[in-house]
Order: sequence, then C-alpha cells, then structure tokens
Amino acid sequence: MLIVFKLLGSLALLMFGMKTMSEALQKMAGPQLRHVLGAMTTNRFTGVLTGTLVTASVQSSTATTVMTVSFVNAGLLTLAQAISVIMGANIGTTLTAWIMSAGMSFDITSAVYPAFFLGIILIYLKRYRYIGDFLFGLSFLLLGLGTLRATGIEMRLGENQALLDFFSSFDSNSFLTTIVFLLLGGVMTFCVQSSAAVMAITMILCSSGALPIYQGIALVLGENIGTTITSNLAALSANTQARRAALAHMFFNVFGVLWILFVLHPFIDMVCGWVGYDVTMAKEEVSGEAFMTNAAKLSFVLAAFHTTFNVLNTFILIWFIPQIERLVCWVIKPKKVDEEEDFRLHFITAGFMKTPELSVLEAHKEIEAFSDRMQRMFGMVRELLTLSSTATGKKRSNQETEFNKLFTRIEKYESISDNMELEIANYLDQVSDAHLSDDTKAKIRSMLREISELESIGDACYNMARTITRKFQGKEDHFIDRQYEHLNQMMELTNDSLTLMNKLMSGRKESFDINRTINTENEINNYRNQLKQQNIIDVNNHEYTYAVGTIYMDLVNECEKLADYVVNVVEARMGTRL
Repeated sequence: MLIVFKLLGSLALLMFGMKTMSEALQKMAGPQLRHVLGAMTTNRFTGVLTGTLVTASVQSSTATTVMTVSFVNAGLLTLAQAISVIMGANIGTTLTAWIMSAGMSFDITSAVYPAFFLGIILIYLKRYRYIGDFLFGLSFLLLGLGTLRATGIEMRLGENQALLDFFSSFDSNSFLTTIVFLLLGGVMTFCVQSSAAVMAITMILCSSGALPIYQGIALVLGENIGTTITSNLAALSANTQARRAALAHMFFNVFGVLWILFVLHPFIDMVCGWVGYDVTMAKEEVSGEAFMTNAAKLSFVLAAFHTTFNVLNTFILIWFIPQIERLVCWVIKPKKVDEEEDFRLHFITAGFMKTPELSVLEAHKEIEAFSDRMQRMFGMVRELLTLSSTATGKKRSNQETEFNKLFTRIEKYESISDNMELEIANYLDQVSDAHLSDDTKAKIRSMLREISELESIGDACYNMARTITRKFQGKEDHFIDRQYEHLNQMMELTNDSLTLMNKLMSGRKESFDINRTINTENEINNYRNQLKQQNIIDVNNHEYTYAVGTIYMDLVNECEKLADYVVNVVEARMGTRL
C-alpha cells in the first residue's frame, strides 16, 4: 500500500508541478504572448511556428488554445489562423515529454533541493517572485518524476510475473492489440484529465521492461485523442468558435492516429533506430543488466515518437487548413438567437478550459460588447423621445403601439445589462481566486469598476425611458419645439461621449486622446447649467407648465449623470483620475 501511495503521490506532485510552472510562465509572459500571438499569425506557417513557441514557452497547449479562441472571438484571428496555431501547439506540447524522459533517465531528485532553496529566496524578493514560482513548479515536476522513477524501480515492475503475463497475453503484432491500448490510453487520459500523468505512467512501464514499446506507443496515441475529448466536452457549453476550434483540434489528432496506424510498426522501428534502442532484444537472450540498459532508452523513444508524429501530422495537414475550416463550420453551425432575448455572455465561455492569467482578454471583449450594447440602448431612448414628440392626432394609436414596443425593448436591455454585470463580475471573481500577477489583479479591479459604471449607464437610459413614457401616457402638455431641440442637442453630446468611450474600449488606451472626453464632459455640464437657468425663466414666463419643466429637467439631468458614468468608465480603463 505504501508503494501504491508513493506512486499516486508522485503523480500528483508531477501534475501540480506542471500546473505551477505553467502558471508562473504565464504570469511572466502572458501579456507579451498575447501580442505575439496576434502579430505572428499572418499565414499558416507563421501560425504553426507561433503556436509551437507559445506552447513551449508556457508549457500548456490549453493556455495556447484558450488564447487562440479568444482572439478568434475578438476578430483578431480567423478560424483558419487559429487552426494553424493549434497545430503548432501540438508540436510545442511535446517538449513536456522530453523533460519527462530526461527525468526518467537520470536521478535528478538531489538537484531539485538547491532549486527549492533558490526559489523560496526569489519568492520573498517581490520583484523576482514569478521566477521563484517557476523554479518551485519545475522542482516539483522533477521531484515527482524522480520519485516516480524510484518507485518504479522499487516496485520491480520488470520482474512482476503477473504484470508480465498480462502484457504478454497481448500479441504485439496484432492490430486489435494496438486498438485496445489506444482506447485504454484515451480513457486513462480522460479520467485523470492529464496527458502528462499518463505519459509518465507509460514511461515507467516501458523503461522498467514490463510494457513492450508497441503497446506503449499505442497508449501515447490514445493520450493524443483523450486530451481532445476533454476539451470538446468542456466546450459543449461554449460559443460556436470555441466548439469549432476544439473540433478542429480533435480532427487533427484523430486523423494523425488513423494514418499512423497503417505504418505503425515500421515507423516505431525507425524512431527506435534513431534513439539506439534494440527492438529485437529479448529478456531471455541477454543478461538482466543489458536488458534494463536497453529498456532505459524507451522514455526517449516515446518522446521522439511523440515529436516526430506531431511534426509529420502538421506537415501533412497544414496544406488542408481551408478544408478543415469548412468541415468544422459545416459540422458546427451557429445558433440563431434573438439578440433581445439572448443575454448570455458571448466571449466568456464558462464551460471551456481556463488559464486564469490569460482570461483577461475574454473579459475585456465581453466588457467591450457590454459598452456597445449600452450605446445602442441610449439610441433607443432617443428614438423613444422622437416617437413621443410626433404622436398626435389620428396617428397616435399606431404610434402608441410602436412606442410601447420600443419601451419593452429598452426594458429588456436594462435586464440584459443587470445580467451582464453579474455574470462578468462572477467570472472575474472566479479568475481572481487564482494566483495572478499584480498587473492582472489591477486589470481585474478596473474591469469590476467598468462593469458597475456600464450598468449605471443602463439604469440611466431606463430612467429616461420611464420619464418619457410617464409624460407620453400622462395628461401633461407636450414639450415645446425649443425643448425638443435642447433635448436632442443634449442627447447628441451624450452620445458623443458614449462614442468616445466605445472607441477607448475597442482600441488601445495608449492611442486614446483623453482630452476629448474631458472637453465633452465639460460641454455637457455647461449646457446642463445653461438649460437649468433657462428652464426657470421659461416657467416664470409661462412658456410651459412647471410639471412639463420638471420632466424636461429630469431628462437633462439624467443625460448629465449618464455622461458622468461614461467618465468613470474612461477613468477605470485609463487608470487615472480625470
């Protein structure tokens, strides 16, 4: 039992080390990698190269896939470019197998303790703490591998007759055996949710001499499919582009497995020849030491096969990216939804696998959509005011129906704004639970303020719509022409401020001229004060009743309040006080 728990514990240590190392790398290079991903995918070849480099850098193909899907949703990458990046991610992730093969071949546990000591020093030096986190993650990974290797030796798997009899009961040359182990590898990967853990188990079994190389390779092929099943199931509740990207990933790996099955044994023999492993060596024909020396090379055979297979598969499929794109678009069609009823998030995919440090972009795009929706809501309020001004005489009944329909739409938009604020806030709250860099934490704080102010803009629009409706349905007189002119001018200024806000939300803050927002806000404040004074004069001169003047000023003041919320959004995004 102790040995079994050592085996399970070392696997857990390995998986935790991988996770910690990946997150530390993302903290150090996440924003830069996002810019690289957007700039270096001009064609399919640079896309593959970018996917390879980014995945090798952050040691997580999931992180690369999430970034890629985010860029597709944001319109910064086409689906075809995303497919090329995902192909590259499959090559980049093979670096993990090489790290693990090195850990399996040499006793490196004694080398990790100085790394732990150096890591804790760097963690306490705030400036270098991400490097310390990376060293801790790498050390945990290598310690897990070393413990796994020692446990494998201690278990004497190569001398366990029951295990040897089990594996020898399968004919290595049988196609059925290959299929069985392929399925086993897929199921194991799906169950433990980590291809790295299954790869480690495969390396232990092979290097101990218990598992023949052909069955070991079949397990590796199964891991490739198992990891895509996980992402496809996770993407079921995601948006259309995320599901298409996940399906393209699965197609890539399944196609590769299908063609390699036809040339599996010659291909494995070729890779074994490169590494120097003797496939024909039998345990009974040589000394135990010679057999184990030969078997120790199998971890490198698995890593070499994994890399060669993914490189060749990419080389074959890179020429058919447009066809793959058409296939996944044909299989997964976008759902037709009524935008008025659809208040689900479009860019944040709750079911899709997440890497917290790189989730900021998705939240950013969702807030951009939120901001754009609020300006459309304000446009409906302006339209509602126009309808109320023309609803007279015989046409009133028809216009009343149109007026009520438009007010109902505004009510739905107000409900949508409430839901969007809550869902984005919940998402950011989940992201903030993870270990994040200071820069990302500051961005999340800014985003929480942004969504709060955007929801206030929605409230202001709804308040104006209710005020206009109250006047439309009441017995008060109509606004005079001059009041309509002033209201339209005030709303035009308010809309200008919303336009500037949306320009900032959809662009880069470095290129945004903040003085234009300040000038527009000052103009709105001055115009509000001017209209307030004029309203008192007009009521005293009996131009209109006091009740009409009150409703009129309610609309003016609500516009000014809305503009204040806009300024607050700009402040939050720019990180400065205006």
